[in-house]
Amino acid sequence: MPKRYLKKLVPHPEKLKQSKALGILGAQIYEADLWHLSRRSVAKAFWNGIFWAAIPMPFQMVVSALFAIPLRANIPLSIALVWVTNPITMPVVFYVNYLIGTWIVGNGIDSEFQMSVEWIWSQIEHIWIPLYVGSAVAGFVAGGVAYVSILLLWRLHVIKRWKNRRRKPKEERH
Repeated sequence: MPKRYLKKLVPHPEKLKQSKALGILGAQIYEADLWHLSRRSVAKAFWNGIFWAAIPMPFQMVVSALFAIPLRANIPLSIALVWVTNPITMPVVFYVNYLIGTWIVGNGIDSEFQMSVEWIWSQIEHIWIPLYVGSAVAGFVAGGVAYVSILLLWRLHVIKRWKNRRRKPKEERH
């Protein structure tokens, strides 16, 4: 299962306490629940990370980590999931978010869309509201779908393991 592999990558809270850089975030950052892979913390991390991945802003990983603390979400997974939007996927995701925003807000631009930084900066005053409204809606919905999916998949995995455990003869269980 990926959980065992991920456990090896996640730092132990005791090692984190030795890092002075994390000290500015307070004592809550060292709580084991924020670093442990449980069904709820992973599901919350998926919601948190995917939501912030959909928002066009700098320092998404920092914001995702900060929001993971009050949400009681797994911090490393929240940070990693922000990379759903990376330099390759970002243009497509943000364009779809913009289209969703224009559908909701209804104030798109009159000129034809061009995939260039110059065009985007020249039209930013017209596109920022639909972009951010669409991004917030898309992030909330995609994060919610991911949250529910993780809870269901985790539950199905547990059920499958219990069924497999019952099928084994008693002498193999010990």
